[in-house]
Amino acid sequence: MSKLTMPLRRVTSVVLRYGLAVVSVAIALGLALLAQLQAVHNLEFPLFLMAIAVTVWYAGAGPGVLAVVLSGLSFNYFFTQPLYTLYIEPSDRPYFIVFTFFACMIGWFSSRRRRIEQALRQARDALETEVAARTQQASLLDLTHDTIFVRDMSDVITYWNRGAQELYGWTAEEAIGKRTHQLLQTVFPVPMDEIRAELLRAGRWEGELEKTKADGTQVVVASRWSLRRDEQERPVAILETNNDITERKRTEGAIRTLNEELAKRTTALEAMNKELEAFAYSISHDLRAPLRHMVGYTELLQKNASAILDEKSRRYMMMILESAKRMGNLVDDLLAFSRISRAETQRTMVSLEQLVKEALSEVQQETDGRNIVWSIGALPDVYGDRSMLRLALVNLIANAIKFTRIRLQAEI
Repeated sequence: MSKLTMPLRRVTSVVLRYGLAVVSVAIALGLALLAQLQAVHNLEFPLFLMAIAVTVWYAGAGPGVLAVVLSGLSFNYFFTQPLYTLYIEPSDRPYFIVFTFFACMIGWFSSRRRRIEQALRQARDALETEVAARTQQASLLDLTHDTIFVRDMSDVITYWNRGAQELYGWTAEEAIGKRTHQLLQTVFPVPMDEIRAELLRAGRWEGELEKTKADGTQVVVASRWSLRRDEQERPVAILETNNDITERKRTEGAIRTLNEELAKRTTALEAMNKELEAFAYSISHDLRAPLRHMVGYTELLQKNASAILDEKSRRYMMMILESAKRMGNLVDDLLAFSRISRAETQRTMVSLEQLVKEALSEVQQETDGRNIVWSIGALPDVYGDRSMLRLALVNLIANAIKFTRIRLQAEI
């Protein structure tokens, strides 16, 4: 059905267009003959020209040519001597040529004017469509709270959305027409010429900028620029989007300050730890020799002079000996601590059960003559430094043995 309809429509269109040429010329001829009967002369010339113009305007060039031919024949047949023949007297030929020339000029002018008006109408429709699309895009951009504005290549603002107004405080009426960097007092991280060169080369640029709001407060924004070019690839506009990162930069600055302060304190603590290690190591070594002398001479005194001393003096001597030994143990612990602080930790899987057995064997001599009940449960394997764990267990067990001496039966 559609295959038949299309040719029929084309035929109908052709018939109507060429029919308009015939009808226009017929009407012009009728009016010219009627005017001649009413003794009104020289009206046929403009009537035929009008028929040609109407035909070309509404039907196009092909029907216009037919109208020129029909008008020329009608003009020659009815209004040029001799009448009612197609013969043209030599004296009337210039008049007929002028008519034909004017008819062709009218037809050409009408056709040209028609094409121009069609092109203008199409351009107007395209412009209206583009304006509608741009208006819709602008409406959508106004719905977002992101800061978006457009400026030309002279940095003059041509578009300012609601997000820009919310961030910077200027309305669109106040911002449009102003130079961007003068209005916002932009501070660039690098020279502007370098930024423009990058923008023209890559078509975009990103960076952090400092800008000033309408109330005078400063903000830091993450800025993105996009370059727009025309059909000839000439740069015509720059679209800029800004995101406020002032709080983030302030937080980063605070974190940076805290890290610097922490680094200073860490350095100071490391220095103090080294001083403490050196002090502990030095003290432990410096005290060991006099303590050994105290213990040795006290033991010699106890061995050689205990027979001539009374019970109270022997007790005093025993207290000196025990205190010296206890101080020796403290110095040994201090020396062990200083060694531990300088040792590099080596973590492995360690059997606590085996470490306890080794610790018990190490302190076995301190339990001679003691009544101690040992209670050792199931101990797990752990991940740590074996030597430090062994030292900790030895110290714990040694302390337990030491501070349960006054008990007749101790339970550890």
